Amino acid sequence: MMECRQHWSLWRDLEIVMVNGLMPWGNRQLLPLGPLREPLTALNKADAAVIHNADLVSDQNLKNIELEMQEIKNSLPIFFTRMAPSYLFEVGNVNSKIPLTAVSNAVVLCVSAIGSANAFVQGLGKLGAYYVDRLDYSDHHVFQVEDIETIRKRLGELEGKFGSKPIVVVTEKDYDRDPEILKHLEPSKVLVLCSKLQFLTHRGCSEDGFKSLLNRISGIKMIRKVSSCFLLSSA
Repeated sequence: MMECRQHWSLWRDLEIVMVNGLMPWGNRQLLPLGPLREPLTALNKADAAVIHNADLVSDQNLKNIELEMQEIKNSLPIFFTRMAPSYLFEVGNVNSKIPLTAVSNAVVLCVSAIGSANAFVQGLGKLGAYYVDRLDYSDHHVFQVEDIETIRKRLGELEGKFGSKPIVVVTEKDYDRDPEILKHLEPSKVLVLCSKLQFLTHRGCSEDGFKSLLNRISGIKMIRKVSSCFLLSSA
């Protein structure tokens, strides 16, 4: 479940659950034994669900995820999203907008410290890279000097193997965490991949349908809230 759902004191107008399609429930255990903040039965409280990274999941696996959620709440509206790559920029020059073709036919080293590195790596592969290697760090990891040395060593191994200089690609999240330390990889080229959330039209579900549903549900809940306040003030 999404992290915000663990904050019981936080008032919600809507309950939206986002599921990572590449790893929907992990080992199905609650924290600290697994990734879930609540049991799957908490889907009964959700107004809508979104299956993320849907473009990287087979139709059959998507269907299986849908069926499992609908077994818990049959009326649950389910939508589908992906992270759509937009452009790249070079570390040290955030104003540069480099086309995605810059990694086409290149040897790429994906370096990331995010929760779902598989989606990042698979996405780079779909951009046409000749070869994609990866160095994964734990989520929220702050890169240190020793990490830079590890990255340099891997770059040297890749250059020796393929005979061309690899390109390092990181996520915006990793760049924002510490923009300066990545400059220590010079003269190697280090690019930052910029992406945006995109709704996929799938089985009749779309971004417009999602927005329409949210407006309708939030309107109903607001009416109920106002009516409840009116009844309490009249009591």
